[in-house]
Amino acid sequence: MPQLSCYSPLGALTISEDEGRIVALDWGWGRDQEETPLLVKVRDLLEQYFDGEKVDFSSLPFSPYGTPYRQKVWQAILEIPYGETRTYAQIAAQAGGSARSIGGAMGANPIPVLIPCHRVVGTKGLGGYSGLNGVVDKRILLNLEKGE
Repeated sequence: MPQLSCYSPLGALTISEDEGRIVALDWGWGRDQEETPLLVKVRDLLEQYFDGEKVDFSSLPFSPYGTPYRQKVWQAILEIPYGETRTYAQIAAQAGGSARSIGGAMGANPIPVLIPCHRVVGTKGLGGYSGLNGVVDKRILLNLEKGE
């Protein structure tokens, strides 16, 4: 499985591809590095994003592993525009389930940042985040998108 790593304000990130589709984004530097056209494109988009440019990742070819319900939730999250947030309850109303089940899908998102689960917040605060540094990473991403 081809992988390519890059540096970011969150630390090193590794993007993984399988059969021409993005399947994972992990914290840390991957052992094997292989530049494919798709991975180079995603790395370049991530660099633009972390430089503060408005980037729309929703048209990338994703293939995250997960249940049909989680797939539906992740699709709903892809529809949240750059710089905006939705609550867990709002996503639950759109995708079905409960705010708690939405949180479970967020925690299982294998392609964070690109499938922007950081844009889903609680009604009384940020909620959690599956990034290496938890809510600190979520706050960095939300502030980046606000231009702060």
